[in-house]
Amino acid sequence: MSKVDVFRALHRNRLPGDPLVLPGPWDAVSARVCEEAGFPALATPSAGIAAALGHEDGSTPADEMFAAVARVCGAVDVPVSADVEGGYGLAPKELVERLLEAGAVGCNLEDSENGTLKDPHRHADWLAEVRYAAGDLLFVNARVDTFAHGDGDPERAIERAALYVAAGADCVYPIGATAHVLPLLRSGIQGPLNVFGRLDGEGPSPTELGELGATRVTFGPGLQRRAARQMRELADSLRT
Repeated sequence: MSKVDVFRALHRNRLPGDPLVLPGPWDAVSARVCEEAGFPALATPSAGIAAALGHEDGSTPADEMFAAVARVCGAVDVPVSADVEGGYGLAPKELVERLLEAGAVGCNLEDSENGTLKDPHRHADWLAEVRYAAGDLLFVNARVDTFAHGDGDPERAIERAALYVAAGADCVYPIGATAHVLPLLRSGIQGPLNVFGRLDGEGPSPTELGELGATRVTFGPGLQRRAARQMRELADSLRT
């Protein structure tokens, strides 16, 4: 099986309470650590990579982002999906080509820009072009930003998700959705459901998120930020 076939298979037939957990490495070293820990696939976080490269979230130049993704993909043997934000203004064909050149088997694409939701129909048309350009070579995770930048209405999220699935998205990611709406989202969204997990102990565990309907759990820049905090604490201890 190719890496993208393996990645797709990891999303199938997940049992309740057993979601696919994808840690978010931000460089080659963190990617190798995650692979050595036994994770079957990885998902790079755009915000984590931005921080590692010295950029604000959302301001990483496309060339730097794809280069960082390539370093992660080249460091491990497991499949890697890449968060490439809104696609950096690239035409779908070029976006797909650059993802494949970097070695990614999947991508995360958001439906907001500068904190404002995009028109869902136009975004669905764009996703359909990405799907056409990629064929079966990329697993497309369509982020739904209704909870992050919209009114938080789960019905609106379900409507947007339906458009994106119809356009060819393999998975839907209603980022920012709270635990209590996950069963409703699960009942209204076809296919795999990506849910944001927290690493600070404040939210449900991945197992609990799986029981609520998550097919897979990602953490955004959580792993990188936790590592940065631990490094600061260690640095502080060295001064005392």
